[in-house]
Amino acid sequence: MDANWFLDSIDADGRRRRRAISKTPYAIGRDTANDLVIESSGLSRRHAVLDLDISGRLRVTDLNSTNGTFINRQRLDQASFVAVDDVLHFGTAEFRLARDEEADAATDQRTMIVPKGQALPERFVLGEKPFMELLGGRGLSAAAQPIVNADGSLFAYELLGRGNHPDLQGSPMHLFHLAAQLGREAELSEAFRHFGVLAIAPRLHGAKLFVNTHPKETFTETFFEALCALRAQARQPDLVVEIHETVIVEISRMRELAAKLQDIGVSFAYDDWGAGQARINELVDVPAQYVKFDIGLVREIHRASERKQKLVRDLVRMVRDLGSVPLAEGVEFEADATVCIDMGFELLQGYHTGRPMPLEALR
Repeated sequence: MDANWFLDSIDADGRRRRRAISKTPYAIGRDTANDLVIESSGLSRRHAVLDLDISGRLRVTDLNSTNGTFINRQRLDQASFVAVDDVLHFGTAEFRLARDEEADAATDQRTMIVPKGQALPERFVLGEKPFMELLGGRGLSAAAQPIVNADGSLFAYELLGRGNHPDLQGSPMHLFHLAAQLGREAELSEAFRHFGVLAIAPRLHGAKLFVNTHPKETFTETFFEALCALRAQARQPDLVVEIHETVIVEISRMRELAAKLQDIGVSFAYDDWGAGQARINELVDVPAQYVKFDIGLVREIHRASERKQKLVRDLVRMVRDLGSVPLAEGVEFEADATVCIDMGFELLQGYHTGRPMPLEALR
């Protein structure tokens, strides 16, 4: 067969190795007669075999090994087809299947040494290829949730990143978990923001647009340059950048960022405010135009104790005294909205005032 299938592995020191599957059947195991010899007590002498079916598809068969053969961490109970980017485990020896790419490491190594271990290693990340496609624009989507004034009139939308790549789960939580495994959280945040702003800008009709940031990107020059580029779009959306509560403590950097945002006409909001601690000192030193109170402080506030309601009311008063606009996030019931307005919240966001909707639904 043509040598266009490969098994990629990662050594303990991080170096990548590539082994060509130069013929089939291609036997794997501890015995030196195998095509790929893996010196590990976790492998059987004849552990598994790779072969081609009549259509040219590659499949793997476990040869009744003791510790099993796995595709994408699912143990095989019968011969199964494999595809590019599938992660294979023979016992605890981990590989990823590749094809028709230039080898970036030696392809002539026949023996592999694997240290002892019971758990399946996870040096390769499942879904890496479709995730990189997502960063490139394939499968990006977005939703928008209204932010309303106390009288119920529309004030802004919050842009919410979504995914619809056929090979990935679409929830932001899953996608950011995958991004964290790959060290690409900032890139995912930027991809969501870039796609969403360009898509929603023609539909805003004067409404502001709140956009999220990831803590790993907040103070980077790359983030600011990308923001300037979005701001320079023909429709010039009126952006409000949400700064996560965890980075507010870096006062000197926040002060610098606040000045740069002011220079390009972009407002900012402290997001999830009060989730960990109120961050009162930071709010005094670098006041934000908007302060989004954490959902945990707002949700079902109408059922909260008098003590908690007094605390939230006092915080709202303080925020307003400092010149910021308090925003209640997580308003799910009419009774919550009534209490929040009575407390002095100027803006409301939540299922009661409007659920997230696809951008196409915006009027």
